[in-house]
Amino acid sequence: MSHTPTMLSATSINGDKVVNPQGEDLGKIEDLMIDLESGTVRYAVMSFGGFLGMGDKLFAVPMDALHVKSGDEAFVLNATEEKLKNAPGFDKDDWPNFADPAFDQRIRAHYA
Repeated sequence: MSHTPTMLSATSINGDKVVNPQGEDLGKIEDLMIDLESGTVRYAVMSFGGFLGMGDKLFAVPMDALHVKSGDEAFVLNATEEKLKNAPGFDKDDWPNFADPAFDQRIRAHYA
């Protein structure tokens, strides 16, 4: 009997693949951003890899936009290719200020 986990360790999530609802590979989770005030994971930092030719950029995706795919060690992101191509990204060597309310608003609006 398979069930959706309710808790996962950060190390078990890092490197997990992200797929769309059709099961197509979108990329992988590179890191997690934790809000220290609330104690919650706010963002998954993703690389979209070869899928869109964006291998040098990373993307913050609100954790609530991702859903665990049971039994597959994968997360599902319900986003079109167009939405991903237009996603606000950042350079691997120049991370944004994740605590900036304007950043949060822009990212959440993009994935809404």
